[in-house]
Amino acid sequence: MPLSERVPVVAGLAYVENLRTLPQSFTVALSAETGNRYFRHAIAVLAGPGKIGYVAPEVAPIYYESIKASTSPITCVARRASVFDHETSGVEVLLDMSGVPVVTPE
Repeated sequence: MPLSERVPVVAGLAYVENLRTLPQSFTVALSAETGNRYFRHAIAVLAGPGKIGYVAPEVAPIYYESIKASTSPITCVARRASVFDHETSGVEVLLDMSGVPVVTPE
């Protein structure tokens, strides 16, 4: 399985309630947060009632510019992570970003 099909979403306790309302597989919208003062390549992951987390910072830079430049919403399929994923890394959601354009940062 290509890594672009298992992109982790990082989330804190603030998003637990939003996550609990979602089914096993669902569609998310991706939004570049240009004003995020903590992470300059922040990509918010939105689903259901609102934000459920962010694309992992290790991966976000290669997707950030294409998402920021997009004139239409970029969506992708998401799924709840397995029990093993959660227990070993704390990851709750994985994204299939194989259809999202990649821009290599300079």
